[in-house]
Amino acid sequence: MPASSPDQPHATPFNLEQTRILITGAAGGIGAATARLCGQLGARMVLSDWVETAQLESLAHEIPGVDAVHRCDVSQRADVQAMTNRLGPFSALADAAGICPYDEDWMAPDWNEVEFLRVIRINMLGPINLVRAVMPGMIERQYGRIALCGSIAGWTGGLRAGPHYAASKGGVHALVRWFSQRAVPHGVTVNGVAPGPVISGMTEGHGYQPDAYPMKRMGQPEEIASVLAFLCSPAASYVTGTIIDANGGTYLR
Repeated sequence: MPASSPDQPHATPFNLEQTRILITGAAGGIGAATARLCGQLGARMVLSDWVETAQLESLAHEIPGVDAVHRCDVSQRADVQAMTNRLGPFSALADAAGICPYDEDWMAPDWNEVEFLRVIRINMLGPINLVRAVMPGMIERQYGRIALCGSIAGWTGGLRAGPHYAASKGGVHALVRWFSQRAVPHGVTVNGVAPGPVISGMTEGHGYQPDAYPMKRMGQPEEIASVLAFLCSPAASYVTGTIIDANGGTYLR
């Protein structure tokens, strides 16, 4: 990508033609929607997920701007670093990787921490691994956009999610602020989005009641993708350390 910053005055704010984005969790609802939108806006992209590569390749055939796909477990630091070393550099990161188990009864006498730690590794250590891998290069080039995916559960404790998910997303919100303080002097912004309930494989069949929400519906993946794309764009040049709520009024703060 060009060494110059897309934040120059002549840049079109919502144009991503000068942006090379790593999109993680790209096979999921929000990740795939983000890839489609960023492709429409002119971005060059690397799509990553821990699903079989063939699934990512199928998605890549549907949208413009995909330079590569890569299977990666974001909880494994060495795997993340190897991916970014081989396929970088990146001027933006949109991290939509995450899991949300529902069936764990943490008050049960036989509860153990295995599932809790798995959620923390993917939802919280994953963003740490990704930022550690991409931010140094962004700082060196004096430009970068990092957009992480939090959740309404990070503010409220969750609507139906368990304690591991709420804890992990609250941690992501804190990390956004921590990373931002260290990145912003170098022209790198770090932000997040906190979705409310979104129609996806993560929520399907888990008792969400659209009529209970102010808009009488759940969110669409595209409505979260638009926030992630904005945070990766020149339009967000003066936004950092912020969690943007996209919850249809379900939680106001």
